[in-house]
Amino acid sequence: MAFADLLEQVGSMGRFQVLHVTLLCLPLLLLTSHNLLQNFVAMVPPHHCSPHSNLSWSQLDPEQLLLVTVPLDPAGKPQRCQRYATPQWHLVDRNGSSAVEERAEDEEGLDVALQGCTDGWSYNMTERTSTIISDWDLVCDLRSYKQMGQTIYMGGVLVGAFVFGSLSDRYGRRILLIISNLLMAVSGTCAAFSLSFPLFCLFRFGCGMALSGLGLNTFSLIVEWIPTRVRTVTGTITGYCYTIGQLLLAVIAYFIRDWRWLTLTVSLPSYVFFLISWWFHESSRWLALNNKPEQAVKALKSVARYNGRRGEGEKIDVKMLQESMKKEISCSRGSYTILDLFRTPKMRLITVCLSAVWLSTSFAYYGLAMDLQKFGVDIYLIQVIFGAVDIPAKIIMTVCMSFIGRRPSQSGSLILAGITILVNILVPYEKQMIRTCLAVFGKGCLAASFNSCYLYSGELYPTIIRQNGMGWVSMMARIGAMVAPMVKLTGDYIPWLPGLIYGGAPILSGVAAIFLPETLGTHLPDTIQDVEERGSGKRSKASLKEAVILQDTQSNLLKQAT
Repeated sequence: MAFADLLEQVGSMGRFQVLHVTLLCLPLLLLTSHNLLQNFVAMVPPHHCSPHSNLSWSQLDPEQLLLVTVPLDPAGKPQRCQRYATPQWHLVDRNGSSAVEERAEDEEGLDVALQGCTDGWSYNMTERTSTIISDWDLVCDLRSYKQMGQTIYMGGVLVGAFVFGSLSDRYGRRILLIISNLLMAVSGTCAAFSLSFPLFCLFRFGCGMALSGLGLNTFSLIVEWIPTRVRTVTGTITGYCYTIGQLLLAVIAYFIRDWRWLTLTVSLPSYVFFLISWWFHESSRWLALNNKPEQAVKALKSVARYNGRRGEGEKIDVKMLQESMKKEISCSRGSYTILDLFRTPKMRLITVCLSAVWLSTSFAYYGLAMDLQKFGVDIYLIQVIFGAVDIPAKIIMTVCMSFIGRRPSQSGSLILAGITILVNILVPYEKQMIRTCLAVFGKGCLAASFNSCYLYSGELYPTIIRQNGMGWVSMMARIGAMVAPMVKLTGDYIPWLPGLIYGGAPILSGVAAIFLPETLGTHLPDTIQDVEERGSGKRSKASLKEAVILQDTQSNLLKQAT
């Protein structure tokens, strides 16, 4: 009897599993909100220098005040970071058109002295009532702080993956999920009430750590309590929770225009999730693999009672559990490290190529998704469109992976995304509709690439170091997400450079993905030797038998579909 048979015995997809998966998916709806929160809380409103504080302006209306204090930029709009050193009173006596012409002539002749915004800035808050940009004047010389804030948050996601990943293997999934929910709630609340930008970044770092803890432990608790046959469906459901979360964020942000209340709104539900998470059962697989067989048996019996199979649950004992977990226990006793990902030629090739795929996918994805203002359309509408495009993208990718194969699907989605981003560089800024359509298509390709990454990577790495492999490529994705905001800063010097980098990276990694082995219709490798022998014809009888069974199953499914 295998452990899967024990799950069938206590009810593999009964009331417990349905409620378990549903409650675990609820927090996922808000994880995307924290990832993309920067689009709204750090939205840059139109701004210009405030007028001189030592003069009286009561006799001027706002348009006249702007006319005599702020020069124009090359696009004919008020400059954001400079003002006249002394008010240009003579411009008030002219009509609007002649005043603008005279102002332009004065500036071209370099007759007018300019200075920085020594009295602060004035903001046009028609889109948002407040943002961290307007509250702390993160503009002009401090404009890089916006990207720095998102980088710090992604740094928290990276650190959280290290911390919570290792701790969950040592102390269990349930307790780390409880801690992650509490950390998200407290950090989010504190970020909403931060009195300075450094404090805001500190608490956002905590939110990033919590997000990793929630994602990792939610995924583990879901897959370790459900049978193999429904993992694909369940994985699709959890993936769409992230998609719905993007749409939900746009709705919440539309009705809550203040950045503090918005941050608080997406953080407060974590207190409820913290209370709910006490109900979850610890993974019986983890308990069995960590020398806690009695607790594992107790958990299985509890699940049997929830599913109305008390009698079947009472038949399970420690001896039966240890027999069913014999293979997993023997594998877990081996000492494997991240170095084993690079020890043999094929493992080295797989790890290097997957690292490029994960890093560039995350890098380009957040490069597009975290700069919605540049498209020049309504920010709430573009957020909805960016979220909605994930739905058909993931469906198309699922079909392609099943019929075309993992390798061409992964490579093709990345190359298409890169080409789309590069083409967008050539489109004039005034062609907003074309630019937006290209960006939406590119973002959909990257979402499809993400959908493929998880399945493809899990099939490439052998069982004994699969967790190490997934941890490594996830770290690469976090690094890509951290670097993405900082690359935007290069646009201040060379406007087309960020687009070139965001588009070039997916194309290069798409080419790298071509060198990965195909896994469609093949057995999952258990050992590093299985990986090295894959495609060489050296397959064991058991492996051949497993492949035949898999092919027969696929043939039956195709016949049923037709």
